[in-house]
Amino acid sequence: MAALVLGAGTLDATAELAAIDLPRAAKALGRLVDAGLVERGDDGSLVLLGQAFARAARAAAASRAVEEPAGDVPPEVAKVLRSFVRDGRLVSIPAVHSKRLVVLDRLSQEFEPGKRYSEKMVNLILGRWHADTASLRRYLVDEGFLERDAGEYWRAGGTVEP
Repeated sequence: MAALVLGAGTLDATAELAAIDLPRAAKALGRLVDAGLVERGDDGSLVLLGQAFARAARAAAASRAVEEPAGDVPPEVAKVLRSFVRDGRLVSIPAVHSKRLVVLDRLSQEFEPGKRYSEKMVNLILGRWHADTASLRRYLVDEGFLERDAGEYWRAGGTVEP
């Protein structure tokens, strides 16, 4: 994107300005074209569609509106969840232990009590929340929200909805 703003008009120029290889540049440009943010001319030239980009940025900002936690959540828990969860995703893993426990408790509710999960399934569930599934998995186990043995995980703690 930055390469196009700086004047790149071709795939080669984009790769050069962005200091990335051609396949990565082509993939990135393909995403921008698919999203309707960049138009490809008949001659292979690339044109950044400024108005489309502005609309997409406004739509993305609106979709990140703060979500209110569901149910009868205590105000202090709701405040932490509002700070760290946007659009159904964890924006960052809290560094403060007490806040991390609130987030981990919420994540533990994604796992059904009494059911065993493979590591792959745990990663899929946690991946919907945040890309760093290994850290989340480790925190959940270390803090007693999940237990693990022989490659299987199961819920061992956390708030249980009635």
